[in-house]
Amino acid sequence: MHRSRSRAVLGAVALTVALTACGASSSKAAPRPTVSTVKPVPAGINPSKSARMVCAAEAQQDLGDSLGVKPTLVTPPTWVDHAYSCRYVYPDGSYTLAVKELDSAAQTKAYFEHLATTLGRRGKVIPLAQGAFHTNDGSLVVRKDWKVLLVDVAKIPARFGTPPITKAQTAVAVGATIMGCWTGS
Repeated sequence: MHRSRSRAVLGAVALTVALTACGASSSKAAPRPTVSTVKPVPAGINPSKSARMVCAAEAQQDLGDSLGVKPTLVTPPTWVDHAYSCRYVYPDGSYTLAVKELDSAAQTKAYFEHLATTLGRRGKVIPLAQGAFHTNDGSLVVRKDWKVLLVDVAKIPARFGTPPITKAQTAVAVGATIMGCWTGS
C-alpha cells in the first residue's frame, strides 16, 4: 500500500511539473515540444544549449514555480570534464544539477549504469526521458540523448518546498521540470 501511494504521489508531482514547466503558464508562451527533434551530437569544447539551460534564468523560474520556493542563490555554473553544473541554494539547504555530455549512445548508457553502481539504484526505473532512477540518498539520475542529468538532493532537508515533499519527490519534480524544457542540442 505504501509503495502504491508513493508512486501515485510521484506521478502527481511529475504531471503537475510537466503542466507548469517552461513558462507554460504564460498565455503567450508557445507550446514546447517534449520530444527531441534534434539529432544528438558528441560533447564539444563548450557546453550545449540544453546543458546550459539547467542553470539559466528560465529554469530557475520554472523550478521555483514547481517547488513553491525560490532559491536565494544559484551558483555560477562550472564546465569540467564535459559536465555542466550549478547549485541551487535555499535558506535550509541546496541541491546540485549536473549535466554530463557524452559522445555516443553507448557511452551515455555506460555512464548511466556507472552512476547506478557508484551512487546506488533504489527502486524501479522511473519513466522519465530515456530512463531514470533514484539513488540511495533520493537523488535522481536521468538519461536523455547523449546526456545524463544528476539531480543531487543530498543537501536538502527530508521535507522540502511548499508544500513540503520528500527528497525523492523533489528530485523527480526538478528532473521532470528540466526534461519538460529540454528539447535537444
